Amino acid sequence: MGLSDIAAGVEVVDEQRDRGVATVDRTDEPLAERLAPYAEELPCDASAAATLVEAYAAGNSVGDAARAAGIAPTDGAKALHLFGESVSPVGPMGREIVGDWLEGRLARTEAVELAGVSERAFALAAYVETHDPLAGAREAVEGALAPGADGAVEKRDQLGETMSDVGELR
Repeated sequence: MGLSDIAAGVEVVDEQRDRGVATVDRTDEPLAERLAPYAEELPCDASAAATLVEAYAAGNSVGDAARAAGIAPTDGAKALHLFGESVSPVGPMGREIVGDWLEGRLARTEAVELAGVSERAFALAAYVETHDPLAGAREAVEGALAPGADGAVEKRDQLGETMSDVGELR
């Protein structure tokens, strides 16, 4: 195969064709409907999960978002974890301690004490360590949890005059 064979069909044009970007955007579908396929695996129904995600994306704490959805804060944290959010109440050392307890190297009381958290927080940490986020669930909530989805862009515009510009740093 020669260079002329490789270049066959290549043409030079004056204009570029706009082919757009191929996307699949399901964010126009209501959040509760996007979460419906995951309802059996969630600690709450799809409607409550949608309310939870919307309240959380609006800047509420996990507990406040769960209360807005009418569910227990621990169930709210579990649901958010299943959607791919980082809600573990322990840090890296605490995760190791929970792992040691799960593998039987520590007694529960000793693990709770070493982790320095309450029984409830320890139970949530164990849940996070033993349950992976649901496949595809992150995509179902991505429009709601995306940066700016909670009005952050509008807030930034409103506060624009109070922020300095790069040119003002001299």
